[in-house]
Amino acid sequence: MNVDEAYDRCTEITRTEARNFYFGFILLPRTRRRGIHALYAFSRLCDDSVDGVDDMGAKLAAVAARRDEVAKVYDGDVPTQNPVLIALADAVRRFGIPRAPMDALVDGVEMDLAIDRYDDWPALKGYCDRVAGAVGVLSLHVFGFRDPIAVDHAEDLGVAMQVVNIMRDVQEDALRDRIYLPADEMATCGVTEADILADRMTPEMLGLMRLQGNRARDYFARGERLIPLLDLRARMCVSMLAALYGDILVRITDGGYDYTRGRISLSGRRKMFLMARSIGRAFTARWR
Repeated sequence: MNVDEAYDRCTEITRTEARNFYFGFILLPRTRRRGIHALYAFSRLCDDSVDGVDDMGAKLAAVAARRDEVAKVYDGDVPTQNPVLIALADAVRRFGIPRAPMDALVDGVEMDLAIDRYDDWPALKGYCDRVAGAVGVLSLHVFGFRDPIAVDHAEDLGVAMQVVNIMRDVQEDALRDRIYLPADEMATCGVTEADILADRMTPEMLGLMRLQGNRARDYFARGERLIPLLDLRARMCVSMLAALYGDILVRITDGGYDYTRGRISLSGRRKMFLMARSIGRAFTARWR
């Protein structure tokens, strides 16, 4: 399989599995857009290798296989028939993508196998840094940047989006006996595990969710400082991705933080509106 065919497969995976992500980067130049698709496809491979598998030994073996694949990508020893790894290896070489955040991404998958509760925000943030902040840093290298502070802002934006995901998916996660809300904040707000597992949207739960919303907004405020540090087309894409997740947060807030009403999603029409607005915002973003 050649590199172009491998990238085409990664693009199809992204289009099929992650509509928000796909829309968020559609304005990038083709070469950089394909690099982002390769990153997403590998991230999807990491998730899919442990989802729907009941045997813990098999899951741990899958994570070990992903670690081995990362090592092969950076060592130049890529299987010739694996489209995701072929495209990923080309993107790593082309854009100088560092290995540390790639390893962190696999660490995040492994954390999901071992941890289903988090004592406090620092512990949960460590998870967010790996499954989302690392993706932000990987993507940043595909965009290209000059100011080193851009790395911190990319991490912050990734964390902001992950907190929104956590807020949106409380019910879905609870069905899998997972709670991605800090236990100490639950206790402070008067929320029990039983409340979450039973879908009880109490005044106490409202307070807990409002706290998460404020946290997400704080991280968005820091993460969006990345936008002026990028070139125009990357600015458009990051601005749009931030707008998509920011809009989900607005809808969660407007719905009284009641996650029991069903998972929030955005229509294609709404996404197109946000895309147009983000393009205008990118043109007016000021460089530092």
